[in-house]
Amino acid sequence: MTEQYDLIIVGGGPIGLACAIEAQKKNLRYLIIEKGAIVNSIFNYPLYMTFFSTAERLEIGDIPFNCLAPKPGRQEALEYYRNIHRYFNFNINLFELVTEVQKLENKRFKITTNKSSYDAKNVIIATGFYDIPITMNIKGEQLPKVRHYYKEAHEYAFRNILVVGANNSSVDAALECWRKGANVTMVIRKNEINNRVKYWVKPDIENRIAEGSIKAYFESNITEISEDKVEIETPNGKVTIENDFVLALTGYKPDLTFLEKMGIQLSQDELKTPKYNPETMETNVEGLFLAGVVCGGMHTHKWFIENSRVHANMIVDFITSK
Repeated sequence: MTEQYDLIIVGGGPIGLACAIEAQKKNLRYLIIEKGAIVNSIFNYPLYMTFFSTAERLEIGDIPFNCLAPKPGRQEALEYYRNIHRYFNFNINLFELVTEVQKLENKRFKITTNKSSYDAKNVIIATGFYDIPITMNIKGEQLPKVRHYYKEAHEYAFRNILVVGANNSSVDAALECWRKGANVTMVIRKNEINNRVKYWVKPDIENRIAEGSIKAYFESNITEISEDKVEIETPNGKVTIENDFVLALTGYKPDLTFLEKMGIQLSQDELKTPKYNPETMETNVEGLFLAGVVCGGMHTHKWFIENSRVHANMIVDFITSK
């Protein structure tokens, strides 16, 4: 028989775990279903990434996040959230992919995965946005040398590297690769480094560009990628440079198709913002809730761990009040 739950949480990141903590407090029968490892997005961050937020802003469940450095890194965050799981002993299925969430005539939900199916009265979607890269849609983007995710610099040492973008991930990758001996070029669509870049990193990249250690083409775009070259359209005309790897760190987006398949309405503008009640986080589908960064649609810089932790309380309080 299909297992029945009061609540199923799709996504085992920090916000999904926060929802599970609140569900446990209210004695709800819940299950987290996560397609990868626990806090899978953080696991896939660059190895030496440092968070913009301080440790206390990443805390969930009133459990202190102890960190010696002013800002925690990926390793500290993984350790913290593993310990959160040890403490709360979540009911969680890891490496199980949700393929469909269907509202039934009895007003319950059927959740289908690649391993099983489940029945739930309520569903929370807390799937984040790190799974689908925003592509450039140019010739050569599918070549193996093009990477939409960056892990560490060693592979790129002593090679010709082109980094696309001027956000935190692009700047971190450019600086790390340059310091490991790579010849780094940046292609930046706007005329400056993004103001959201970490305040202790922004002067570093600007100084490296100013002194010529890292070459930067501002107000420019890649037009074509080949095995050993990249063509760039700049304000001064087309430029062709030698190239071994392209780090196309152009951002990521939620699985909007997945949301639409569940019946969630999206705004008709370029942001594709899901429809939900900001007081309860319930979507236009009764009993189906959103939590975390997925609420922002394509506006992926609106919600973070620190300002969306409250979604867990809002949702579970509403569910238990009905």
